[in-house]
Order: sequence, then C-alpha cells, then structure tokens
Amino acid sequence: QVQLVESGGGLVQAGGSLRLSCVVSGGTFSTRGMGWFRQAPDKEREFVVSLSWNGATTYYTDTAKGRFTISRDNARNTVYLQMNSLKPEDTAVYYCARSKDTYSHYSQHNYDTWGQGTQVTVSS
Repeated sequence: QVQLVESGGGLVQAGGSLRLSCVVSGGTFSTRGMGWFRQAPDKEREFVVSLSWNGATTYYTDTAKGRFTISRDNARNTVYLQMNSLKPEDTAVYYCARSKDTYSHYSQHNYDTWGQGTQVTVSS
C-alpha cells in the first residue's frame, strides 16, 4: 500500500523559512509527478506547486512563485517544498500528493494518493 508521509511543518515568524519533506513508500515514486497542496482554516484545499517525474516541468501558483521551490530526490523517494519569505496567509495544512501519471498537474483530480498533511503556522 502506497503511503505518503509529510514532515517539516511548524511555527515560524513572518519572513522565515521552512522546508517540507514528503517520503513515498510502498509504491511507485520515480515515474510519477508530485504536487503540494494546502488547506487553510475554513477554506477549500488548493494547489500550490507540482513537478513532473524527472523535475523538468513545474507549475507554481502566483502566490508561490519566487518564494517556494519544489524539488525531488528519486533515489530517496522524497519530494521537498522549500518555502521562503513566509507570510501569515501561508498558514495552512500542507499536503503532498502523487500524480496518476508522469506529469505535473494543477488539478487535484489528477492525483491518486495523499499524505496526512503537516501544519504550517506563520506568525505576524
């Protein structure tokens, strides 16, 4: 059974940085696209960033562009989200997800497996 486990969340002051990790076990990783999503309190889960199986294609929201960086290490079955210049509005539970194919996708419908999430709280 495929499992995705996120880590690296926490409490940080505005302007600070965090690096989230997501380890995939029990299934295919290296030939699948991966994505990060987030859900703030009382809001729908939303797309943040994604990348293809080889990292060649990435998609970022305008909110994430220039501050967040997604990367992957296929040897470690791990995808990362480096978040810099964090803002209070970045506060959310962050989820990683595995794509149904090799591509990078915006839509949640293209992902078949999700992690349990990691809380990120940015104080002002």
